Amino acid sequence: MAMSNVRNTIAFTEVDETNNPTATYVYSETQEHANNPHEKSLSKRGRVDVMHPSSTPSSSWSLMTFFNLLVDVFLPSGYPNSVTDDYLPTADASPQDSLQAFCSSIAGLLSSRAVLQGVGVGNANASPTSALLLHILQDSSGRIATILFAHRVGTALEPECKMYRLAADVFNDVAMVLDCLSPMVPAGVGRVGVLSAAGVLRALCGVAGGSSKASLSAHFARGGNLAEVNAKDSSQETIISLIGMLVGSFVVSRVTSVAATWASLLFLLTVHLGMNYAAVRAVQMTSLNRQRANIVFSTLLDSDPALDLHSLSLSKEVDHPTPPATQQSSLTTSRPPLTPADVSKQERIFEPDGILKWTSASSECHELGYCQIGISLDRFLRLSSTSTSTGTSTSTKIRTSPSLRTTVPMPELSSLFAKEDYLLYLVRRGNRGPVWYASLVLKNTCSARSQLKAWTHALLAARVLYLSSSEDGDRQILDVVARTLDFLNRDARFERYLQSLEEVGWDLTIAALETSSRRRILVNNNQ
Repeated sequence: MAMSNVRNTIAFTEVDETNNPTATYVYSETQEHANNPHEKSLSKRGRVDVMHPSSTPSSSWSLMTFFNLLVDVFLPSGYPNSVTDDYLPTADASPQDSLQAFCSSIAGLLSSRAVLQGVGVGNANASPTSALLLHILQDSSGRIATILFAHRVGTALEPECKMYRLAADVFNDVAMVLDCLSPMVPAGVGRVGVLSAAGVLRALCGVAGGSSKASLSAHFARGGNLAEVNAKDSSQETIISLIGMLVGSFVVSRVTSVAATWASLLFLLTVHLGMNYAAVRAVQMTSLNRQRANIVFSTLLDSDPALDLHSLSLSKEVDHPTPPATQQSSLTTSRPPLTPADVSKQERIFEPDGILKWTSASSECHELGYCQIGISLDRFLRLSSTSTSTGTSTSTKIRTSPSLRTTVPMPELSSLFAKEDYLLYLVRRGNRGPVWYASLVLKNTCSARSQLKAWTHALLAARVLYLSSSEDGDRQILDVVARTLDFLNRDARFERYLQSLEEVGWDLTIAALETSSRRRILVNNNQ
């Protein structure tokens, strides 16, 4: 009879993507000996005991297993560490987003029924050919709208992805309302126009929703799992839409009167938009678009004790005082920079394009004017143009471009911004208070950080001019532009602003300020 001794026990713990233990393997090595001392010892053998981390009753274990299965199927692998913290409140698997998708599915069935009634389903006098032609016209108008809309707002879809994500739902809901209105419109041009408008709105929804969702998915993904995040989002949408269609089939069969249909539709669309608004508000973007740059930099500047807005508005030569030694190594502000989570609570979903707003440390907001960034030099010069004239060259038979008389001091600006990657100038327009219009021309060397500096400079200069009580002549505007630039450059102040923002989680490598076609210039100084 052989005897065995246990030696070398080793335990291995197996974990998943989130480092949660899934099983423990205990390896123990045994060596058996024969009873007869003259016999040789048997070879070594290993034994592996497997222990799972579940010690709960079978019913609870089954529920937990089912929950883990749902997480594996509908959420990205490694959740929650594989996505950002704001993923679940905005994902289709969240309660609020599931509810909005559920309501949208049922509302879609109600609008589809109305469209079928409008094209003549159930009417013996209706022609299949006319219904087909109506579908072709509706689809063609939608395709044309897709091309035009993508051309018009294609550049702005990523910087303003939150706005266009909600706008896509607004387009889709208005299209459903038009579908339900179509049976009430007399057959002919009117009904064709209503259904074509609904098709156009759905096309706009497809462009805005698809593009903005791609940007949001890139924001949620961590560690190169963008494809999986998109795939799991599709799975979430599929199962929610399937449930919505099943429940919607029951609702459509019970809701038949016009009053009940409209009451149900408006209720479902209200819940749909409300839940979508809450989901979009929960997104914490880490890139700085125009609105977020206004909030972050105005608050940062307002909390800087070295900033004296009234002294910067004085019309005198720019001096370069030597800052104290204590200010050269660190940036001292009365409050830390705003984090992406802080800004998401303050920013608005729909904000006027290019508006300059100053948000003080006390959350007081001042509208200063508007700013255009990345514009052509022609638009920059027309900011303060006086007259135009045209001319032709008869000797070479080449038509020349229209000439322009402008009061923008280009030699002074070229000299002032010789070491910068942009040119800035402001003019005052309007009679109701000071409304400043700033224009920013970017050089071909401009980076994402340079764009942030250009926007911050325009914001600070507009704030100084807004508080100025003196006449806003060209000389005073140029002085303010020069003094505010000196303030940002002194002791590398703006670079330390950017460093403090990176420390709290902002991604400053993404250029999200330009929302139109980009233009750059090359400056050749011929002395």
